[in-house]
Amino acid sequence: MNILMEESRLATPMSQRKATDLFSDWAASGRDVGMEKGHSNSVMTMLEAVLPGMNEGFTAIDVGCGNGWVVRKISAHPNCANASGVDGAGTMIEKARAVDPEGSYTLAMLPEWTPDEPVDLVHSMEFLYYLKDPMSFLKSVRNNWLKEDGWIVIGIDHYAENEASHDWSSSLNVHMAMHTIDEWRQGFQAAGLRKVEAFQTGEKDGWSGTLVLMGQK
Repeated sequence: MNILMEESRLATPMSQRKATDLFSDWAASGRDVGMEKGHSNSVMTMLEAVLPGMNEGFTAIDVGCGNGWVVRKISAHPNCANASGVDGAGTMIEKARAVDPEGSYTLAMLPEWTPDEPVDLVHSMEFLYYLKDPMSFLKSVRNNWLKEDGWIVIGIDHYAENEASHDWSSSLNVHMAMHTIDEWRQGFQAAGLRKVEAFQTGEKDGWSGTLVLMGQK
């Protein structure tokens, strides 16, 4: 079962809370491990789609890095010179630094934060729809985060065609932007990204799978 489906059963309706507070609570209770396990197959599919095209010495950022598990996967690639992570949930960053003290993990609020230097790859799993305006963030990534010819690849489980995800925002009391696959694809194109691709992975009965989108600067 997807981790958000599991957690939504435990939430009690209340005033909407910050996603960063929710994920800090999950990290404190050890649920970040379940998130890693639940998202692993989708992330591997995403990385297999984009990493073969990365040149020697490429750099990467994982947006919404959680406990840093994707950063460590990307860092292990033989062509990777540096991979870092950024997250707004303090407890998640604390865990990432504890597991990987030599790694680069930044505690910062998004979408305001931008990296000091652009990178070749921006990866994000289950993050963008927590933003108030994810499409504007895509423009920022294209303009301020990516090197020329750099790639962004994102995975999201909360989208219009995945009906199993429709109640997450209300049950978890957290803002989540709902868009169709075509709207996400158009958002990538409107941001000025090229070679835009969208596909689903991990579909099964009652679950439409992770929506993967990728595009190049």
